[in-house]
Amino acid sequence: MPQSPPEENLALTLSLQENLAAIRNLSGSTADLVIREFEVSGLSAALVLCEGMFSLVALGQNVLAPLASLQLEKPTPRHLLEAVHRQMLLAVDQGEVSTLGEVYRFIMSGFGVLLVDGSAIGIRLALQGFSFRSVSEPSGEVNLRGSREGFTEPLRINMSMIRRRIKSPSLKFEMLTLGSQSKTDAFLVYMQDAVSLRLLEQIKKDLKQVKLEQVLDTGYLQPFLERRHPFSFFSGIGTTERPDTACAKISEGRVVLLLDGTPMALVIPCLFSEHFQSFDDYALRPYYALFIRCLKYLSFFMTILLPGSYVAVGTFHPQLLPRELLYNITASMQPTPFSLMTEAILIHFFYEVMREAGLRLPRPVGHAVSIAGGLVIGDVAVKAGLIGTPLVLVVALTAISAFVVPTLYEPVTVLRFLFILAGGFWGLFGIGLGFALVLCNLCALTVAQTPITAPGSPLRLYSLRDMLYRQSWPKLGRRVMEVGRVPGAAAPNSKEEQP
Repeated sequence: MPQSPPEENLALTLSLQENLAAIRNLSGSTADLVIREFEVSGLSAALVLCEGMFSLVALGQNVLAPLASLQLEKPTPRHLLEAVHRQMLLAVDQGEVSTLGEVYRFIMSGFGVLLVDGSAIGIRLALQGFSFRSVSEPSGEVNLRGSREGFTEPLRINMSMIRRRIKSPSLKFEMLTLGSQSKTDAFLVYMQDAVSLRLLEQIKKDLKQVKLEQVLDTGYLQPFLERRHPFSFFSGIGTTERPDTACAKISEGRVVLLLDGTPMALVIPCLFSEHFQSFDDYALRPYYALFIRCLKYLSFFMTILLPGSYVAVGTFHPQLLPRELLYNITASMQPTPFSLMTEAILIHFFYEVMREAGLRLPRPVGHAVSIAGGLVIGDVAVKAGLIGTPLVLVVALTAISAFVVPTLYEPVTVLRFLFILAGGFWGLFGIGLGFALVLCNLCALTVAQTPITAPGSPLRLYSLRDMLYRQSWPKLGRRVMEVGRVPGAAAPNSKEEQP
């Protein structure tokens, strides 16, 4: 792996021209490097910027105009930097830089760096003004009630949306830098009085193992946080684009990872039961929230077990079907040249092809491909005798059920094919054996010493109040369930909760 250039570790010198020459040499005279030299109270100074990353308005009003009117009684480099750093409110975010690597990193992040001849210290000034996508409702997490805001790409905007919702001094942002080349900023967000120190230290330890040149998305980091279970079907790391959801998880003792350049935040850890919950559940009446959650659990089991069970019953256990239904299935299978298992695999394969085409094409064209492809190919395949009519219904029910729990679509898709193979080779015995193996795989998964099947396994009745049935807010709001207090998890900092 390429190492950082040695020039990055060099300290700034007292000579302004030497510092500017070193910056030009480090950047390779890149075209977007902007260096403006000027004099302040008779002292030579320079402002180093990156084209397109700073705001011209902020530069003129907050930096150039105050510097032009600055008059020093003792015009020395130290007094000039003190006046800029302490007496003038040039930028909200200020700080000192002392190495070439720090200078380059900050100017490429939208900062301006002020260098003065005779000083080996520079001052960074926050002047960010680059273009970015405005805050909008996340398309992947649509709710009927609640906020319409979603995370966007700039890291500071995402931080402000969390801070605006949680004004407690216990809310902490801990900064990290990831990627040897990209130098991507990241923040660990947590509640100091709710998070488990063991959980936090384990996450930091895992992130220190990230030896990548580029970190452009939070998906790059998930394998490092789940490296103890690389072959698990399910993930113990959740994702969200909603700041209100992130705040709810933070208050429960989770750690949220924000990464600059992506709206997808990681939630560590994420319990399996949370895939069947949504923010709307807490705005609806408890009985309807229970109904919706039961519907999601039923859809999950249907989408992974229905195709395989249909193949198993039709191949090995036809006596389990009513006579009329058995006759209809048998009649539909007579003109087809393939076995029931082969039909199921083929039709599910073509469905995934159409779905992928619909996702990757432009949205208007993608919708047309998905609808037209499903109707035309399905109808032609049935009329040509390639597949049976009942199997088309099974695939349609399976596909619709998969969209009810979108966060589990990846494992559900693979498990669906595996259960079809198990049902085609070993019947219902294979389905039962496969389900037992998946259940064992799920129960063995832990993230930062927290079992993702909690609070169902290990069982704690008090924590079940928000797993399937959601209690009313007068009872649920007495004490928020903290993830560190579920059985088997790392203990929190505060005293053990008494139900």
